[in-house]
Amino acid sequence: MLKRMLGLYLERSYTGLHRDGEAVEVAVELTRLFPNDPEVLYQTGRLCGNFAYLSMEKLQQVAPESLWRHLASGDLFESQGDYALAIREYRTVLAIDPNHPGIHYRLGRAFLRSKQPGSQAEALKEFEQEVKLDPTNASAAYEAGEIYRQLGQFSKAEELFTQALRSYPDFEEAQVGMARVLIYEKKPAMAVTHLKKALSINPEDDVAYFQLAQAYRQLGDEAEQRKALAAFQRIQANEAEHQARLAAGDYSVDAVTKQKLDSNDR
Repeated sequence: MLKRMLGLYLERSYTGLHRDGEAVEVAVELTRLFPNDPEVLYQTGRLCGNFAYLSMEKLQQVAPESLWRHLASGDLFESQGDYALAIREYRTVLAIDPNHPGIHYRLGRAFLRSKQPGSQAEALKEFEQEVKLDPTNASAAYEAGEIYRQLGQFSKAEELFTQALRSYPDFEEAQVGMARVLIYEKKPAMAVTHLKKALSINPEDDVAYFQLAQAYRQLGDEAEQRKALAAFQRIQANEAEHQARLAAGDYSVDAVTKQKLDSNDR
């Protein structure tokens, strides 16, 4: 406990001397040594949050028209749910550097989240542009594939899901998306392989279990179909608990579009 006490004292001393970089280094080390200590976690969060704020303030002062300032503003607006302003900032980034990695993907996600008329088509263009610039961007390939799947263009969706999984085999959502295409194409045995992979990554994936039941139905395996449906129903029963967590303030943003049941799935 002496190391913990001295670390917190050193952190406060560096902060008082405005040696913020050294204070953050101490905070990170304390978090590594005492990962479950409430005071350490509080102090680290407060210090790092303040350091981030000061860094953004300085960025605004020294480079107000830089790519990085507009990127930071886009991130901020997106986190606040102001997608119109996030789109504006990301477009400014692209005006400065049309090939900046990841920006077409962020722009596509902002379009998707905005849910405005025509936003899906705009998002698809951005995701495909990102894939063109970086064929290894599994998230962009997946998002484009999922849009094509929803539009009923299954061959194009399969191509993009394949590309995503080639770069990132443990991509749960892409595994499920690929399986859904294969079920549509009446290739249930191949779909089962992808769904089992998804469930090995996340055993609580209700959509994967529902699709697994559909695949076993196509295979004529009623016993496995019932098992998959039972697992699906068990996870669905826990949805109330999940909603309670959201109501309590867990508003974490998904990194990619989550697989959901389509309206014709039930």
